[in-house]
Amino acid sequence: MNELMLNNNKLLSISSVVFILLILVGGVSAQSQQPPNIILINADDLGYGDLSSYGASLLNTPNIDRLAKEGRRFTDAHSASAVCTPSRYALLTGEYPIRHGNLNAPVFLKSKLVIDTQKETIASLLKKAGYSTACIGKWHLGFGETEPVDWNKPLTPGPNELGFDYYYGVPVVNSHPPFVYVENHHVVGFVEDDPFIYGKKAKTQEVFEKMKLDAIGGADKAHGLYIDEQVGTRLTEKALSWMKQQIDKPFFLYLATTNIHHPFTPAPQFVGTSNCGIYGDFVHELDWIVGEVMKTVKEMGEDENTLVIFTSDNGGMFNATGQRTWQQGHKPNGELLGFKFDVWEGGHRVPFIAHWPGKIKAGEVSGQLICNVDMLSTFSALTGQQFDENQGRDSIDMLDVILGNTDAQIREEVLLAPLKKSHLSVRKGKWMFIGARGAGGFSSGKYGAHAFGGPKAIEFAGQINSDIENGKIKKDAPPAQLYDLENDPHQTTNVYNKFPEIAIGMEELLKSYKN
Repeated sequence: MNELMLNNNKLLSISSVVFILLILVGGVSAQSQQPPNIILINADDLGYGDLSSYGASLLNTPNIDRLAKEGRRFTDAHSASAVCTPSRYALLTGEYPIRHGNLNAPVFLKSKLVIDTQKETIASLLKKAGYSTACIGKWHLGFGETEPVDWNKPLTPGPNELGFDYYYGVPVVNSHPPFVYVENHHVVGFVEDDPFIYGKKAKTQEVFEKMKLDAIGGADKAHGLYIDEQVGTRLTEKALSWMKQQIDKPFFLYLATTNIHHPFTPAPQFVGTSNCGIYGDFVHELDWIVGEVMKTVKEMGEDENTLVIFTSDNGGMFNATGQRTWQQGHKPNGELLGFKFDVWEGGHRVPFIAHWPGKIKAGEVSGQLICNVDMLSTFSALTGQQFDENQGRDSIDMLDVILGNTDAQIREEVLLAPLKKSHLSVRKGKWMFIGARGAGGFSSGKYGAHAFGGPKAIEFAGQINSDIENGKIKKDAPPAQLYDLENDPHQTTNVYNKFPEIAIGMEELLKSYKN
């Protein structure tokens, strides 16, 4: 009897141990199935050649380069548009801007929200998956339902109505008014007896602009006033603070920096740190921002449970500062033809780096065709979510490509939009077709005091294209353009006349999108 009881006790003990082990294993397994944090850093106007990991030699980007060394760097990544607002529309909605209708140019301070609140966005998708979501930085997609926007009233709908639990940032762009911060639905520091009036500055802003930067640091922190040289550091502080508060569930941070859009206004500690002037210094501040984010992720113990995507909204702009930078030896878009606003490669081929220790092998380089419009489907696959077939219609699941699980080409073609609707173009495989002459950006000369584009910019930059001579498009140039990017990645030679059958096929493909 005693022996029987002893054996039963042994069995009970063994069963208890097994049960406990199963619980522990189950717990670990369940924990391993928890979705990762996602940080999407979308830089502004950062060109393909603006990072040392992409070939820059007159500036150093060690923090961003570390992402590439520890992750996967893409060499054939694109924004769906070479223009900021439509590019951001594509990123958040998974749809080409052409589906919106007239969305080919940037919106400004009077524009209403350009995204329908019924649209699925990256943020709304991840929020349904249990994520805390935040957008910090440049919005540039409009506010409200009427035009012009009344900045004295709650700015709704906006980011919060598109799935973001929290928003803090620059509402338009750092080169255009209103020069304020917005937090969720309200202008930070808004005073009712000092309302916004179109064409006039607020009294408080006029006062502070007359003061020296070193004398207003404390006041800026207290009242949230917008100071050019403090935008990068302020947005970083907000991003880090929000991240540190996320302890109970996975988080999604969409960090849309104002670096490196003009005006180039790095904080004082970055001035003079590069070998290509204030432009390079502003890139250095961007690199610092990325470093601070990654340091915080590590301090939170979340580095192995966080997918970080780093990219840009479009290619680098060729403005007055860009011209000086070029003369100093730095090429914002590397050897790619063209600049921001163009449908040539320099307008939309962008840096794209994916970092996730333990999930993405270190130091890999991918030539896979990928587009920012793909992030909706990719994050959907990552978190096991599904969305309606009428949503995100142009987004393709690129998760296996990002993780390096396949060498197969997933995306076969992509629609690419410049500033001008006449130059909507299509890429398929190695072929790039542009249904008109030129780049579809700024046709010639200057755009205000900021941009320089078209054939004259190509001549100034010393770039070569068979259709251009002496800063003008040749009279006998073909009516459209076809480029073999596999053999001619810099688009030196238009082969439209050499491969007429391919040109006709590509033109039909483009028409199918337009229809």
